Amino acid sequence: MKHTGTIILWALVSALVILVITLPINVQTQLIASIAVVTFMAVIKVLRAEGIWRLIALAFGTAVVLRYVYWRSTSTLPPLNQLENFIPGFLLYLAEMYSVMMLALSLFVVAMPLPPRKSRTAGEGRLPSVDVFVPTYNEDTALLANTLAAAKAMDYPADRFTVWLLDDGGTEQKRNAAAVIEAQTAEARHRELQALCRDLGVNYLTRARNEHAKAGNLNNGMQHSTGDLIAVFDADHAPARDFLRETVGYFSDDPKLFLVQTPHFFLNPDPLERNLRTFETMPSENEMFYGIIQRGLDKWNAAFFCGSAAVLRRAALNEAGGFSGLSITEDCETALALHSRGWNSVYVDKPLIAGLQPATFASFIGQRSRWAQGMMQILRFRFPLLKRGLSLPQRLCYMSSTLFWLFPFPRTIFLFAPLFYLFFDLEIFTASGGEFLGYTLAYMLVNLMMQNYLYGSFRWPWISELYEYVQSVHLLPAVISVMLNPTKPTFKVTAKDESIKVARLSEISRPFFVIFAVLFVAFLMSIYRFYAEPYKADVTFVVGGWNLLNLIIAGCALGVVSERSERAASRRVTVKRRCTFIAEGREYPATLENVSANGARVQVFGLEGNLAESTRGELRFKPYGSDGEETLPVEIRNTEHLGSVVAVGCRFMPEAAHHHALVADLIFANSNQWSDFQVSRRYNPGLLRGTLWFLGVAVHQTGRGLLYFLRSLGGSKKEAAS
Repeated sequence: MKHTGTIILWALVSALVILVITLPINVQTQLIASIAVVTFMAVIKVLRAEGIWRLIALAFGTAVVLRYVYWRSTSTLPPLNQLENFIPGFLLYLAEMYSVMMLALSLFVVAMPLPPRKSRTAGEGRLPSVDVFVPTYNEDTALLANTLAAAKAMDYPADRFTVWLLDDGGTEQKRNAAAVIEAQTAEARHRELQALCRDLGVNYLTRARNEHAKAGNLNNGMQHSTGDLIAVFDADHAPARDFLRETVGYFSDDPKLFLVQTPHFFLNPDPLERNLRTFETMPSENEMFYGIIQRGLDKWNAAFFCGSAAVLRRAALNEAGGFSGLSITEDCETALALHSRGWNSVYVDKPLIAGLQPATFASFIGQRSRWAQGMMQILRFRFPLLKRGLSLPQRLCYMSSTLFWLFPFPRTIFLFAPLFYLFFDLEIFTASGGEFLGYTLAYMLVNLMMQNYLYGSFRWPWISELYEYVQSVHLLPAVISVMLNPTKPTFKVTAKDESIKVARLSEISRPFFVIFAVLFVAFLMSIYRFYAEPYKADVTFVVGGWNLLNLIIAGCALGVVSERSERAASRRVTVKRRCTFIAEGREYPATLENVSANGARVQVFGLEGNLAESTRGELRFKPYGSDGEETLPVEIRNTEHLGSVVAVGCRFMPEAAHHHALVADLIFANSNQWSDFQVSRRYNPGLLRGTLWFLGVAVHQTGRGLLYFLRSLGGSKKEAAS
């Protein structure tokens, strides 16, 4: 009886919604209704009302969106007999409907995400055995040493976990390659990593051939190991001491649990953050996914494997035949296969690893191209909506995750749509200026407000649009290629730990300047047409405003592709840790101020005079979980007198594997420092203040990008003259 009542209630509500969105009203009434809804949503936001009020605000916003969809579908498409107008007009319509569909899926996933799970520390009873896999291909030995040392130092019974370096850069295939240089390089790497693993107490494993990329490497590791659980870390993802303690306990709670995934935290900014200088003040791009979306997916038992910083159950992987390798995104594909078999997943929203992300714009685009192509392969080969074994919410969640990567298509259409009118006088959107205000502008405002409701403290206004634009220029051909030939893409390792010693334009920046020039000409054209054709002033004003918004985003992108110089990819991490500084035979009390993978800055008390550059010294401190102190050799790089203390910049000089463990202890052992850093930059500037901030950034970055462009032209002329 109760079930029948629920169905009746839903039917009545659905009928009421349909009545509201199809109600024939004039433009003035629509404008008043839109203003009322926007005002109501703004008041709820200002009052910071949560719970049911949040859902009510989102429901009102959804009504405006649906009203817009109805009007857009029935009143604005060009006549079918005008193909020059209808074809681009219909493409624009499809792009908008895609955006509405993704908004609907986002609302389903994250309208009410799970709160962060409470800490589930593993007990002291019999703990499951764990194999820790660190797959590698071409990463630097020093980078691997820090990751392996951090993994080896995890707080877990030594007899219950084994660390494995899975080396795909030293396979028999590569060591016996026909190219002598390639073979010798692989052989040298093979011997070097064997020695490193021996010194660190880590198992080294390679294989005969490089088959099925990372998935094949992981599966080879499974064949040579026996642990109940498998933890996976990328070569540049070093775990904190408490990683296993914070994750393995969940497996004892649920025998059908196959995955515990944790967020990816990065020590260095991505190219957008570095070039716009927002890393310390604005949430990173990945925080929207790991801070909100994964918690939303977790609510529907659809949080998926992200390739690293995760623990998986061996029995579940064995049932599915190991890690999936049909696509080049083996992580999401593996999770999809196991969810469809009835296994469960858990997402723990606490950063327990610290890694590196691509430093150059070209590497960033290469990484995103692999993700986009892999998700398109999953959409093509696995099609989650019809995947047998998944629940309906899981199907929708996976469709949301895969369909997202189609964004280059609508983003490109939105970018060039105004040009059809400004340059060719085509009417691809039949509406008056008043109708645009009552329907389209209201829809855009409500859409922005709903995104701010969902992601406010994790994604600031217009940042998503900027990220999507800078990716779309190069991802569009990548996505098209995988649609035409889904088996063509191959796994490519993303370059990490890069440095940019000289400020320069990215090698793939040219299209952004071409697009900016075209949009700027269109902006001038809109001004001309506004005065030359006053009878079309309302339409020209609307289309010109749309183009101006695109121009602002495109101008900001010029700053993104203008690479600032930076000596090291890894930023320093604040630690505030007591130590003893030893130099020239004397010991001084000191405080570690910050550290990076290469060195540290130390506040030394009682030091008089300056230490010569390249002077050798030592840092003595107590590692986490140790009863005694250890000594790490360093080399002095610079000194600075700050009143009663001297700030000493020093470079780590590891002479043995044990020293890498000490470096890892300084940087990676304490996960709380990463959580504190994330929280420090998570706040919601609001829609108005966030928009004004973005406009200021865009103006500055447009000027900076054009300056870099002019400098590059000067450099080209000098090269030609020489």
